[in-house]
Amino acid sequence: MSGIWVWVELSDGKAAPVSVEALGAGRALADELGTELSALVFGQGVEEAAEAAIHHGADQVYACDDATLADCRSEPHAALVSQLAAEHEPIAILAGATASGRDVLALAAVDLEAGLIPDCTGLAVEDGAIRATRPVYAGKLMSNVYADGDTMLASLRSRAFPAPEADAARSGEVINIQPAMAAGDISVEVLGLEASAGEVSLADAGIIVSGGRGVAGPEGFEPVRKLASTLGAALGASRAAVDAGWIPYARQVGQTGKTVSPDLYVAAGISGAIQHLAGMRTSKVIVAINKDPEAPIFKLAQYGIVADLFKMVPALTAELKKRL
Repeated sequence: MSGIWVWVELSDGKAAPVSVEALGAGRALADELGTELSALVFGQGVEEAAEAAIHHGADQVYACDDATLADCRSEPHAALVSQLAAEHEPIAILAGATASGRDVLALAAVDLEAGLIPDCTGLAVEDGAIRATRPVYAGKLMSNVYADGDTMLASLRSRAFPAPEADAARSGEVINIQPAMAAGDISVEVLGLEASAGEVSLADAGIIVSGGRGVAGPEGFEPVRKLASTLGAALGASRAAVDAGWIPYARQVGQTGKTVSPDLYVAAGISGAIQHLAGMRTSKVIVAINKDPEAPIFKLAQYGIVADLFKMVPALTAELKKRL
Protein backbone atom coordinates (compact mmCIF):
# COMPACT_ATOMS: atom_id res chain seq x y z
CA MET A 1 0.00 0.00 0.00
CA SER A 2 1.24 3.45 -0.81
CA GLY A 3 0.13 6.93 -1.65
CA ILE A 4 -2.40 9.50 -0.52
CA TRP A 5 -5.10 10.27 -3.09
CA VAL A 6 -7.36 13.30 -3.49
CA TRP A 7 -10.50 13.21 -5.62
CA VAL A 8 -10.72 16.65 -7.21
CA GLU A 9 -14.19 18.08 -7.78
CA LEU A 10 -14.41 20.25 -10.88
CA SER A 11 -16.66 23.19 -11.70
CA ASP A 12 -16.30 24.87 -15.09
CA GLY A 13 -13.03 22.99 -15.55
CA LYS A 14 -11.48 24.25 -12.31
CA ALA A 15 -10.99 22.58 -8.94
CA ALA A 16 -13.47 23.49 -6.22
CA PRO A 17 -11.81 25.49 -3.39
CA VAL A 18 -12.37 22.62 -0.95
CA SER A 19 -10.52 20.27 -3.34
CA VAL A 20 -7.52 22.61 -3.31
CA GLU A 21 -7.66 22.54 0.50
CA ALA A 22 -7.80 18.72 0.33
CA LEU A 23 -4.66 18.72 -1.84
CA GLY A 24 -2.89 20.72 0.85
CA ALA A 25 -4.05 18.32 3.56
CA GLY A 26 -3.03 15.36 1.40
CA ARG A 27 0.39 16.84 0.75
CA ALA A 28 1.01 17.20 4.50
CA LEU A 29 0.00 13.56 5.13
CA ALA A 30 2.09 12.27 2.22
CA ASP A 31 5.17 14.13 3.44
CA GLU A 32 4.79 12.79 6.98
CA LEU A 33 4.28 9.22 5.75
CA GLY A 34 7.07 9.45 3.18
CA THR A 35 4.83 8.63 0.23
CA GLU A 36 3.41 10.27 -2.91
CA LEU A 37 0.32 12.42 -3.38
CA SER A 38 -1.90 11.59 -6.34
CA ALA A 39 -4.83 13.63 -7.63
CA LEU A 40 -7.85 12.08 -9.33
CA VAL A 41 -9.06 14.56 -11.95
CA PHE A 42 -12.10 13.32 -13.89
CA GLY A 43 -14.26 15.35 -16.26
CA GLN A 44 -14.22 16.86 -19.73
CA GLY A 45 -11.34 19.10 -20.76
CA VAL A 46 -9.26 18.30 -17.67
CA GLU A 47 -5.79 19.23 -18.91
CA GLU A 48 -5.58 22.57 -17.08
CA ALA A 49 -7.09 21.14 -13.89
CA ALA A 50 -4.57 18.27 -13.94
CA GLU A 51 -1.69 20.73 -14.27
CA ALA A 52 -3.15 22.90 -11.50
CA ALA A 53 -3.35 19.84 -9.19
CA ILE A 54 0.40 19.33 -9.65
CA HIS A 55 1.05 23.00 -8.93
CA HIS A 56 -0.95 22.60 -5.70
CA GLY A 57 1.08 19.65 -4.44
CA ALA A 58 0.27 16.47 -6.38
CA ASP A 59 3.17 14.29 -7.53
CA GLN A 60 1.05 12.59 -10.15
CA VAL A 61 -2.44 12.87 -11.59
CA TYR A 62 -4.80 10.16 -12.76
CA ALA A 63 -6.68 12.09 -15.45
CA CYS A 64 -9.79 10.87 -17.25
CA ASP A 65 -11.15 13.13 -19.96
CA ASP A 66 -14.59 11.85 -20.99
CA ALA A 67 -18.07 13.28 -21.56
CA THR A 68 -19.62 10.78 -19.12
CA LEU A 69 -17.70 12.46 -16.29
CA ALA A 70 -18.49 16.05 -17.25
CA ASP A 71 -21.54 16.58 -15.01
CA CYS A 72 -20.01 15.16 -11.84
CA ARG A 73 -22.56 12.35 -11.55
CA SER A 74 -21.59 10.22 -8.60
CA GLU A 75 -21.92 6.80 -10.26
CA PRO A 76 -19.21 7.02 -12.96
CA HIS A 77 -16.84 8.96 -10.70
CA ALA A 78 -17.18 6.47 -7.82
CA ALA A 79 -16.81 3.51 -10.17
CA LEU A 80 -13.53 4.89 -11.49
CA VAL A 81 -12.26 5.73 -7.99
CA SER A 82 -13.10 2.18 -6.84
CA GLN A 83 -11.47 0.56 -9.87
CA LEU A 84 -8.23 2.52 -9.45
CA ALA A 85 -8.13 2.02 -5.68
CA ALA A 86 -8.62 -1.75 -6.05
CA GLU A 87 -5.64 -1.82 -8.42
CA HIS A 88 -3.25 0.45 -6.50
CA GLU A 89 -4.43 0.22 -2.86
CA PRO A 90 -3.76 3.79 -1.64
CA ILE A 91 -3.38 4.48 2.06
CA ALA A 92 -6.16 7.08 2.01
CA ILE A 93 -8.54 8.82 -0.39
CA LEU A 94 -9.61 12.36 0.48
CA ALA A 95 -12.32 14.60 -0.97
CA GLY A 96 -14.20 17.73 -0.01
CA ALA A 97 -17.30 17.24 2.15
CA THR A 98 -19.58 18.58 -0.57
CA ALA A 99 -22.72 16.83 -1.82
CA SER A 100 -20.70 15.29 -4.67
CA GLY A 101 -17.68 14.45 -2.51
CA ARG A 102 -19.80 12.69 0.10
CA ASP A 103 -21.63 10.69 -2.57
CA VAL A 104 -18.50 9.61 -4.44
CA LEU A 105 -16.65 8.52 -1.31
CA ALA A 106 -19.68 6.71 0.13
CA LEU A 107 -20.17 4.67 -3.05
CA ALA A 108 -16.45 3.93 -3.29
CA ALA A 109 -16.30 2.90 0.38
CA VAL A 110 -19.03 0.31 -0.23
CA ASP A 111 -17.22 -1.05 -3.29
CA LEU A 112 -13.90 -1.24 -1.46
CA GLU A 113 -15.36 -2.38 1.89
CA ALA A 114 -13.34 0.45 3.41
CA GLY A 115 -13.86 2.77 6.36
CA LEU A 116 -15.26 6.24 5.62
CA ILE A 117 -14.84 9.18 8.01
CA PRO A 118 -17.05 12.15 7.02
CA ASP A 119 -16.77 15.89 7.67
CA CYS A 120 -13.21 15.92 9.04
CA THR A 121 -11.74 19.11 10.46
CA GLY A 122 -8.29 17.70 11.21
CA LEU A 123 -5.88 15.00 10.01
CA ALA A 124 -2.67 13.77 11.63
CA VAL A 125 -0.31 10.81 11.57
CA GLU A 126 -0.04 8.92 14.85
CA ASP A 127 2.08 5.76 15.22
CA GLY A 128 2.05 5.34 11.46
CA ALA A 129 -1.75 5.54 11.22
CA ILE A 130 -3.91 8.45 10.06
CA ARG A 131 -6.05 9.97 12.79
CA ALA A 132 -9.03 12.05 11.69
CA THR A 133 -10.76 14.64 13.88
CA ARG A 134 -14.44 15.42 13.34
CA PRO A 135 -17.22 17.14 15.30
CA VAL A 136 -19.88 15.06 17.08
CA TYR A 137 -22.99 15.86 19.15
CA ALA A 138 -23.84 18.91 17.05
CA GLY A 139 -20.27 20.17 17.37
CA LYS A 140 -20.15 20.09 21.17
CA LEU A 141 -17.27 17.59 21.12
CA MET A 142 -14.45 16.75 18.75
CA SER A 143 -13.84 13.05 18.15
CA ASN A 144 -10.58 11.37 17.07
CA VAL A 145 -11.38 8.56 14.64
CA TYR A 146 -9.39 5.79 12.95
CA ALA A 147 -10.72 3.74 10.01
CA ASP A 148 -10.49 -0.02 9.71
CA GLY A 149 -9.53 -1.65 6.44
CA ASP A 150 -6.74 -1.28 3.93
CA THR A 151 -7.75 2.15 2.59
CA MET A 152 -9.20 5.02 4.61
CA LEU A 153 -11.66 7.40 2.94
CA ALA A 154 -12.33 10.83 4.44
CA SER A 155 -14.32 13.89 3.41
CA LEU A 156 -12.94 17.23 4.60
CA ARG A 157 -15.02 20.15 5.80
CA SER A 158 -14.70 23.26 3.67
CA ARG A 159 -12.29 25.90 5.06
CA ALA A 160 -11.11 23.57 7.83
CA PHE A 161 -7.71 23.16 6.12
CA PRO A 162 -5.50 25.90 4.63
CA ALA A 163 -5.38 26.09 0.84
CA PRO A 164 -1.82 25.71 -0.49
CA GLU A 165 -0.31 28.35 -2.75
CA ALA A 166 0.17 27.26 -6.35
CA ASP A 167 3.79 26.61 -7.32
CA ALA A 168 4.14 26.82 -11.10
CA ALA A 169 7.66 25.39 -10.87
CA ARG A 170 6.38 22.01 -9.62
CA SER A 171 6.30 19.17 -12.12
CA GLY A 172 4.62 15.79 -12.02
CA GLU A 173 3.32 12.90 -14.09
CA VAL A 174 -0.13 12.89 -15.70
CA ILE A 175 -1.46 9.35 -16.27
CA ASN A 176 -4.35 9.28 -18.73
CA ILE A 177 -6.94 6.60 -18.01
CA GLN A 178 -10.25 5.39 -19.43
CA PRO A 179 -13.67 5.68 -17.72
CA ALA A 180 -14.98 2.70 -15.76
CA MET A 181 -18.60 2.99 -16.93
CA ALA A 182 -20.13 3.30 -20.39
CA ALA A 183 -22.66 6.08 -20.96
CA GLY A 184 -25.53 3.60 -21.27
CA ASP A 185 -24.78 2.03 -17.88
CA ILE A 186 -25.18 5.26 -15.90
CA SER A 187 -28.62 5.41 -14.28
CA VAL A 188 -28.75 9.19 -13.77
CA GLU A 189 -29.02 11.79 -16.52
CA VAL A 190 -28.36 15.51 -16.01
CA LEU A 191 -30.93 17.54 -17.93
CA GLY A 192 -29.68 20.97 -16.95
CA LEU A 193 -27.85 23.05 -14.35
CA GLU A 194 -28.98 26.31 -12.80
CA ALA A 195 -26.60 28.59 -10.91
CA SER A 196 -27.46 31.44 -8.55
CA ALA A 197 -26.03 34.60 -10.04
CA GLY A 198 -24.44 37.37 -8.03
CA GLU A 199 -24.42 35.53 -4.68
CA VAL A 200 -21.43 34.52 -2.58
CA SER A 201 -21.36 30.78 -1.84
CA LEU A 202 -21.99 29.96 1.82
CA ALA A 203 -19.64 26.97 1.74
CA ASP A 204 -16.66 28.97 0.44
CA ALA A 205 -17.31 32.34 2.08
CA GLY A 206 -14.69 33.90 4.33
CA ILE A 207 -17.35 36.18 5.85
CA ILE A 208 -21.02 35.34 6.48
CA VAL A 209 -23.74 37.66 7.76
CA SER A 210 -26.86 35.80 8.92
CA GLY A 211 -30.31 36.87 10.07
CA GLY A 212 -32.73 34.99 12.27
CA ARG A 213 -36.18 35.25 13.81
CA GLY A 214 -35.29 38.72 15.05
CA VAL A 215 -35.48 40.22 11.53
CA ALA A 216 -39.27 39.78 11.93
CA GLY A 217 -40.07 39.28 8.24
CA PRO A 218 -38.67 39.15 4.69
CA GLU A 219 -38.21 42.92 4.60
CA GLY A 220 -36.19 42.66 7.80
CA PHE A 221 -33.41 40.95 5.86
CA GLU A 222 -32.71 44.16 3.92
CA PRO A 223 -30.31 45.71 6.51
CA VAL A 224 -28.65 42.29 6.97
CA ARG A 225 -28.28 41.97 3.18
CA LYS A 226 -26.75 45.47 2.96
CA LEU A 227 -24.19 44.65 5.66
CA ALA A 228 -23.28 41.44 3.81
CA SER A 229 -22.89 43.37 0.55
CA THR A 230 -20.65 45.96 2.21
CA LEU A 231 -18.38 43.23 3.60
CA GLY A 232 -18.41 41.17 0.40
CA ALA A 233 -19.97 38.43 2.52
CA ALA A 234 -22.39 35.58 1.93
CA LEU A 235 -25.91 35.97 3.26
CA GLY A 236 -27.06 33.30 5.71
CA ALA A 237 -30.10 32.58 7.84
CA SER A 238 -31.33 30.50 10.74
CA ARG A 239 -33.89 27.73 10.30
CA ALA A 240 -36.58 29.87 11.94
CA ALA A 241 -36.24 32.50 9.20
CA VAL A 242 -36.23 29.84 6.48
CA ASP A 243 -39.24 27.99 7.92
CA ALA A 244 -41.13 31.28 8.06
CA GLY A 245 -40.57 31.67 4.32
CA TRP A 246 -38.55 34.87 4.65
CA ILE A 247 -35.50 33.56 2.78
CA PRO A 248 -34.75 30.45 0.64
CA TYR A 249 -33.51 27.22 2.19
CA ALA A 250 -30.24 27.53 0.23
CA ARG A 251 -29.25 30.26 2.72
CA GLN A 252 -29.87 28.15 5.84
CA VAL A 253 -26.97 27.60 8.22
CA GLY A 254 -27.27 24.85 10.80
CA GLN A 255 -27.63 21.16 11.47
CA THR A 256 -30.30 20.80 8.76
CA GLY A 257 -28.72 23.38 6.47
CA LYS A 258 -25.15 24.31 5.53
CA THR A 259 -22.18 23.74 7.82
CA VAL A 260 -19.79 26.67 7.49
CA SER A 261 -16.39 27.72 8.85
CA PRO A 262 -15.82 31.35 7.82
CA ASP A 263 -13.19 33.69 9.23
CA LEU A 264 -16.00 35.99 10.43
CA TYR A 265 -19.62 35.10 11.22
CA VAL A 266 -22.07 37.87 12.09
CA ALA A 267 -25.34 36.66 13.65
CA ALA A 268 -28.07 39.31 13.68
CA GLY A 269 -31.30 38.52 15.48
CA ILE A 270 -30.32 34.87 15.99
CA SER A 271 -30.95 33.49 19.49
CA GLY A 272 -28.52 30.58 19.12
CA ALA A 273 -30.48 27.34 19.12
CA ILE A 274 -28.20 24.30 19.25
CA GLN A 275 -29.19 23.31 15.70
CA HIS A 276 -27.90 26.63 14.37
CA LEU A 277 -24.73 26.57 16.47
CA ALA A 278 -23.93 23.12 15.06
CA GLY A 279 -23.58 24.66 11.62
CA MET A 280 -21.34 27.63 12.45
CA ARG A 281 -19.55 27.04 15.76
CA THR A 282 -16.20 26.41 14.02
CA SER A 283 -16.20 29.98 12.66
CA LYS A 284 -12.96 31.71 13.64
CA VAL A 285 -14.62 34.91 14.93
CA ILE A 286 -18.32 35.18 15.83
CA VAL A 287 -20.09 38.51 16.34
CA ALA A 288 -23.62 38.36 17.79
CA ILE A 289 -26.19 41.17 17.68
CA ASN A 290 -29.31 40.53 19.76
CA LYS A 291 -31.48 42.66 22.00
CA ASP A 292 -31.87 39.77 24.49
CA PRO A 293 -28.80 39.73 26.78
CA GLU A 294 -29.62 36.12 27.76
CA ALA A 295 -29.57 34.81 24.17
CA PRO A 296 -27.50 31.57 24.00
CA ILE A 297 -25.54 32.90 20.99
CA PHE A 298 -23.58 35.18 23.34
CA LYS A 299 -21.99 32.15 25.06
CA LEU A 300 -20.30 31.19 21.78
CA ALA A 301 -19.58 34.64 20.38
CA GLN A 302 -16.22 36.36 20.78
CA TYR A 303 -17.97 39.73 20.46
CA GLY A 304 -21.54 40.42 21.57
CA ILE A 305 -23.67 43.52 21.04
CA VAL A 306 -26.88 43.82 23.03
CA ALA A 307 -28.91 46.08 20.77
CA ASP A 308 -31.80 46.33 18.34
CA LEU A 309 -30.47 44.96 15.05
CA PHE A 310 -32.51 47.50 13.08
CA LYS A 311 -30.47 50.26 14.69
CA MET A 312 -27.12 48.53 15.09
CA VAL A 313 -26.80 46.81 11.68
CA PRO A 314 -27.37 50.01 9.61
CA ALA A 315 -24.94 51.86 11.89
CA LEU A 316 -22.30 49.15 11.40
CA THR A 317 -22.88 49.22 7.65
CA ALA A 318 -22.48 52.99 7.47
CA GLU A 319 -19.25 52.93 9.49
CA LEU A 320 -17.81 50.03 7.49
CA LYS A 321 -18.57 51.85 4.23
CA LYS A 322 -16.47 54.78 5.48
CA ARG A 323 -13.55 52.57 6.50
CA LEU A 324 -13.59 50.19 3.58
